[in-house]
Amino acid sequence: MSTCVFIQIRCKPGTTYRVAEEIALREIHSELYSTSGDYDLLMKLYIPSDQDVGKYINDQLLVIEGIERSLTTMTFKVF
Repeated sequence: MSTCVFIQIRCKPGTTYRVAEEIALREIHSELYSTSGDYDLLMKLYIPSDQDVGKYINDQLLVIEGIERSLTTMTFKVF
């Protein structure tokens, strides 16, 4: 079973479209939205169950040039 996380991404000025395009090309997201406020993009991502969440995000997403900051929200099974 995979882990669902939501990641808010703040991009360096002028790089939001380039970052979004690179995320799309990597095909790692389930959903990707442009947002207003403190962050520029909101991404829904399913992390494979055999992967470490932090390492996966660092290796697959945060290596994209133009990402300035991210905020990851983990989800848990509803009780």
